[in-house]
Amino acid sequence: MKTDATPRGSYAVGVEKRRLIIEAAADEFAAHGYRGTSLAKIADRVGLTQQGVLHYFRTKQDLLVAVLERRDEVDDETIGLLDPDSSMGHGVEALHRLVRLMDLNARRRGMIQLFTVIVGESVTTDHPAHAWARRRYHLVRSAIARSLELGIEDGSLQPDVDAEAVASALVAVMDGLQIQWLLDDSVDLVGRFRGYVARLEADLTAGPERA
Repeated sequence: MKTDATPRGSYAVGVEKRRLIIEAAADEFAAHGYRGTSLAKIADRVGLTQQGVLHYFRTKQDLLVAVLERRDEVDDETIGLLDPDSSMGHGVEALHRLVRLMDLNARRRGMIQLFTVIVGESVTTDHPAHAWARRRYHLVRSAIARSLELGIEDGSLQPDVDAEAVASALVAVMDGLQIQWLLDDSVDLVGRFRGYVARLEADLTAGPERA
């Protein structure tokens, strides 16, 4: 008997409806923040009642988690930096992968706006994304630092490189440039980050005579 693993019927409808709800919620959270977004507005965007949205996501917090998980999946598929045991390659390879991530970010403005708004809100400990944001920053910094440490070990980077400090600075530059770009799209997001990375790479790999 022939079987078909492709979702169909009511299951396929449910999967598609969940996807639409997540997309609508991402747009609303990006525009209004978590606390400023109502389930009723999300429901209206996808042609459901508020109770209909709660059929797929038990609470607004569950919906936020689903939105953030989807965002992380995209990043992980791109450069794989959210695996607790991963690195991003050896040495400067990590820097090049971050440039690729920034290039991707320049083509998904709504997702970057969502990230910026939610992270800004999550600095308060009672925010439902607080733990997610802390964990994400920890994983990103750790993955970058591990890559730099591998570069130190194989001799491609200077032995005095402070991997953790460089990783923190890279994340800060990425976030800061993205905020400036969201506020003023004349900012060359990718070009400025690529220039920063080129200068950093030259410094990390320079000989003993470097300034």
